[in-house]
Amino acid sequence: MKRVRVIPTLLIEQGRLVKTIKFGKRTYVGDPVNTVKIFSDKEVDELVLLDIGAAKSAKGPDFAMLRDIASECLLPSGDGGGFRTLDQARQAFDAGVEKVVLKTALFDTPDLPGQVGRIYGAQAVVASLDVKKGMFGGPRVVTQCGTRKVAGSVIEVARRVVAAGAGEILLTAVDRDGTFDGYDLDLVKQVATAVDVPVIASGGARDIPDFLSAIREAGASAVAAGAQFVFKGPHRAVLVNYPSQAVLREGLFNHLGPADGTP
Repeated sequence: MKRVRVIPTLLIEQGRLVKTIKFGKRTYVGDPVNTVKIFSDKEVDELVLLDIGAAKSAKGPDFAMLRDIASECLLPSGDGGGFRTLDQARQAFDAGVEKVVLKTALFDTPDLPGQVGRIYGAQAVVASLDVKKGMFGGPRVVTQCGTRKVAGSVIEVARRVVAAGAGEILLTAVDRDGTFDGYDLDLVKQVATAVDVPVIASGGARDIPDFLSAIREAGASAVAAGAQFVFKGPHRAVLVNYPSQAVLREGLFNHLGPADGTP
């Protein structure tokens, strides 16, 4: 039985937990600190917290909030949003996070992943790549909530950020974010095949079979989801949830062998 990480991804904006659809419409889903506490109680593998408000602000990360969240987080976590300097990354690690998630800084400050990795290890640097399909041409990596295109193909960008020092890629299909339409398996497979670091599939997961497809068919090393873990039922009622270990074992882990994913 192979163990893979099943990671809730939480979006924070102005101190509030929200969930987006295709990086657009936002739904308020709760208080970040309380939600993290709930996930800590549910034996979650890992958490990723992305402060989309800080990402758009010149002020950088909200370290006071980060410390409050870390005080309730009893599991491995990564934090992203607004990181631009090594000192900011250092403050995050001092607050208790295990990984920093970089997005815009990957391209505005391309030396930053290497600077962080040399001190904390490449495994502590996650490159967050948001991929959006255009009306013309192929998919492109975008930043700033999907409004800014990054030069190069998705594969070129993925290889570039790994060469710069990222030890993991969080790969999000913007067009599937919050839709429950399933992962973009072709996208995940292309990136997972092109790089030699773990790739986390993100964007569109509805249920555990989607997790299995991302691992077995596309080669993802881990799976992430947002809407699936904060909404419940056909009317998308807000309810923080996470599969029990027994359910994950039956629906996912028991179906995976040593050849699935990246060790």
